[in-house]
Amino acid sequence: MKYPLLICLLFSMLYVNAQKSGYYEAKEFSKDVSLFKAKTFLTHQVLETSGNSAQFEAIPLAAASSGELTTLLYKCDSQNKEGLILGFYGNYWDTTSGASYQGYAFKNLPKEKAYEFLDKIELEIKRNEGFLKNNNDNNNIVFEYDDLKVMIWTTGASYLIRVYWNSFDSTWEKVSFQRSKRRFEKIIK
Repeated sequence: MKYPLLICLLFSMLYVNAQKSGYYEAKEFSKDVSLFKAKTFLTHQVLETSGNSAQFEAIPLAAASSGELTTLLYKCDSQNKEGLILGFYGNYWDTTSGASYQGYAFKNLPKEKAYEFLDKIELEIKRNEGFLKNNNDNNNIVFEYDDLKVMIWTTGASYLIRVYWNSFDSTWEKVSFQRSKRRFEKIIK
């Protein structure tokens, strides 16, 4: 009696795992995957396409270790367009089918807005440094930029940035934020 039950359980586990074939682990949404998907976003949402070809660059800058947020830079000299794309990723649960899946979307910040956004984060951290470090994990700051909400808090010698946009809730750690900002400023002048 034990063995048929064991076999049934084993097959049901295989069936449940097979239903997750469209689900991606957060780490799978690396800079490379974001670059691939962001090119489609650029083609359909940012750049103007016509019968003539337009040359553009799309460069991955950094991915948060959580896999929830990636940054990419784009430049199209012929259309005088350049800026920063924030790639948001998150896990979703479909209550109707019971399936979980990975959703994603991109937010375009043209060059000037990208500079403002990155500088605003850095400025708010510096402006509130004493308050934030006074009580790690408990003292937080929050502000809005455009349709993004940003919350920041410290964890020891570092800080975390939580970015809310549409239904996404993504964490950006200090290292990936600084890497994104540094690379963006180095390439886009």
